[in-house]
Amino acid sequence: MKARDLIKHWDQSAGDPLSAQSYTLRLPLEDASRVRALAEMYPRRAIADIISDLLHAALDEVEASLPYQQGTRVIAEDEQGDPIYEDTGPAARFRQLASRYAEEMREQANS
Repeated sequence: MKARDLIKHWDQSAGDPLSAQSYTLRLPLEDASRVRALAEMYPRRAIADIISDLLHAALDEVEASLPYQQGTRVIAEDEQGDPIYEDTGPAARFRQLASRYAEEMREQANS
């Protein structure tokens, strides 16, 4: 989700599954005041939900900006028959680690 899509999202209800892990953080004054402003503008959204949505959007954008690094192994061909190489850079590493942690969290939630 892009940050610009949050307004539409906040006008709707959300039902994404939550992890069992919670995080406590202190925000810089300017950020905290902007979060409270959003909470007042969107009173159906809890401050924790707004922070969670903002973090989700930021993580999506960070992931999208991680550089692709071409590997040596061909994993597919495009529609012209040209080879598509595996990604061996930070983007692939990020997705691999995120998948591993998501699986660990699912297992913890189910035990």
